Amino acid sequence: MTTPLHRRNFIKQTGMAGMAVGFSVSGIRAFAAAKTDKVRVGMIGVGLRGQNHLEMMLQREDVEVIALADPDPRMMADALAIISKAGKKTPVTFPNGNLDFNNLLKRDDIDAVIIATPWQWHVPQAIAAMKAGKIPGVEVCGAVKLQDCWDMVNTSEQTGIPVMMLENVCYRRDILAVYNMVRKGMFGELLHLQGGYEHDLRGVKFNDGITPYNSGVEFGEKAFSEARWRTQHSVDRNGELYPTHGLGPVAMMLDVNRGNLLTRVSSIATKSRGLHKYIVNHPKGGENHPNAKVKFKLGDIVTTQIQTINGETIVLTHDTNSPRPYNLGFRVQGTEGIWQDNRSGGFGDGLIYFEGKSAKAHQWENPDKYMQEFDHPLWKKYEKSAEGSGHGGMDFFVDHAFIECIKRKVHFPMDVYDLATWYSITPLSEKSIAEGGQVQDIPDFTRGKWKTRNPDFCMGGEY
Repeated sequence: MTTPLHRRNFIKQTGMAGMAVGFSVSGIRAFAAAKTDKVRVGMIGVGLRGQNHLEMMLQREDVEVIALADPDPRMMADALAIISKAGKKTPVTFPNGNLDFNNLLKRDDIDAVIIATPWQWHVPQAIAAMKAGKIPGVEVCGAVKLQDCWDMVNTSEQTGIPVMMLENVCYRRDILAVYNMVRKGMFGELLHLQGGYEHDLRGVKFNDGITPYNSGVEFGEKAFSEARWRTQHSVDRNGELYPTHGLGPVAMMLDVNRGNLLTRVSSIATKSRGLHKYIVNHPKGGENHPNAKVKFKLGDIVTTQIQTINGETIVLTHDTNSPRPYNLGFRVQGTEGIWQDNRSGGFGDGLIYFEGKSAKAHQWENPDKYMQEFDHPLWKKYEKSAEGSGHGGMDFFVDHAFIECIKRKVHFPMDVYDLATWYSITPLSEKSIAEGGQVQDIPDFTRGKWKTRNPDFCMGGEY
């Protein structure tokens, strides 16, 4: 176990004047220090997702955006235009290649960084940030290697720097209402939960712009930056590549890492057909298009089963290569009721049933009245502030939590242990599929602290 750092020495070592945090045997925690009025932020990655976070930061009077790092000149120009339009001071930029973010981290006027870069960069950039004394907020994905997850936990514990997992779906309004119902015992004892990432990304993976393989053939006018890196994962990997949108919310409902633990996982995948078919059938594609020659390893639909130490089961579905409307496919099943996500766009979308409470036995209800009655206090308090923010308001809440926890020097609601656990599903699922669906053990990244950590997600009324 890492020896706790003396507070004065820690501040001296990290250069985080007024922003020090420390490590204790119970986990990563903030020092008992005076609250901070303003957080100085660096942005690592200002592509489309990074720009969402940037817009949230610029709306806050308690945040100063100090610096931006991104090697893409178009995205950097777009980010600077957003800042100019907001009437804010122009930040220092670090545009010189993939490693220029290290120079951003050398600055002594940055307290925290938001990392919204291609997946393979999340872990090395977060580790570099922690070693530089900066608090990282890290975007969603899955780990490339299982060791990445341990490296994140070990670095956080060794440096005392906390990490926040920026999983915005945990703050979706209907998800938080259902979470509120779970907390009030409406579903009885939870048994089985489902979620996933079911989102047709074929157009994104091939840009309808620049192809990801430098073939010189373009499908359209606009280039989506994600295709420069995301498509390669579909070529090289077969597994649950994007687990956190589905897993994060249900993990919080099950108190994972806070009295509960994910223990085992197994995955299977269908054959790969969707991406090739999309290329061949595209008006500017065809059998002779360079991308039609590419072999895609990722199965069109990946199904992952997870067990918990307390006896619940979780099923995740990854489906980004099929023609389908967007849906994350949530289901919450308990001994006294069930909710299923229909997600056609509204707060009260879906199906719900409570034994002994619903109007008719064995018949679904529209959940709207329950969503209204059990609307989470966070949404009631910050609904106006969240209006117009990205992803239906979710982006406001996840960024608000990141900044408020730093200011107040309190635990992040989704911390490094959650990040490691959720990220780990990707390499474990890849291994499971490669071994014919064999069950894999999920490490306890808390090293036993899950037994004494208290469930506290969205319970403080502020974040």
